[in-house]
Amino acid sequence: MEEGDTKTMGTTPTMRGLSASRGKTSGKVNHPVTETRSTDGETRRQIMLVMLKSGPVTATQLGETLGLSATGIRRHVDILVEEGLAEISQPRKTAGDKTRGRPAKSFRLTAAGRGQFGHDYDSLAAQALATLKETGGETAVKEFARKRVATIVEGVEIPTVEDADSLEKAAFALVEAFSESGYAATLTNAANGVQICQHHCPIAGVAAEFPELCEAEHEAIAMLLGHHVQPLASIAEGHDICTTNIPITPILTPTTKTPNERSGS
Repeated sequence: MEEGDTKTMGTTPTMRGLSASRGKTSGKVNHPVTETRSTDGETRRQIMLVMLKSGPVTATQLGETLGLSATGIRRHVDILVEEGLAEISQPRKTAGDKTRGRPAKSFRLTAAGRGQFGHDYDSLAAQALATLKETGGETAVKEFARKRVATIVEGVEIPTVEDADSLEKAAFALVEAFSESGYAATLTNAANGVQICQHHCPIAGVAAEFPELCEAEHEAIAMLLGHHVQPLASIAEGHDICTTNIPITPILTPTTKTPNERSGS
């Protein structure tokens, strides 16, 4: 059956109900809607919602559900596919299927498309840590936090000599490690040392409830450097940047370096 053939194409119960409710509300037969640029985003949102609720659907089914022309639907679906939010779903053949012709293309959301409708990872992680704390106590949470940050800084070499150059080099290696884990970190020379600045915290929502996560990061930095550090600010506490000060002498000239700038690229 070709995609444009609507005579033998049925609608799923969900979409039939949607179409019926639209008809009852207006009291008129649905006609294709003339779209403008300002409605394109909302239309694609509606298309994605139908895909989310109804599973793989054809352009014809989408058009019938939303009261849009097949041409308009295909244009939006093509954009969603190009952006990686939707994909073609291969039809499943069943025994005894004698349908003639090429089956109509069906479309479904990708993982990225489903992600557009939000997630609750922070809540899930917080619940998991709360359960861990109930069963193993605060010690268990701290141990988890230490293991997590140990994975992040794995491979960072411990300085063999505690001088300004060695500490700065090790601090920069830590910046690179945190950046690779999504922290968008930079190294800034301050009046009395250097500061590791994390411009993003991928666990800020959970760290606000479990400060052990931040404490483990500071502890790991201090242990790797063999030098005490001073936590100055935290995104989890409402600041714009997580800042950890590393006192170093002699005094260094204030400047800011990113991993790329440091490597000379």
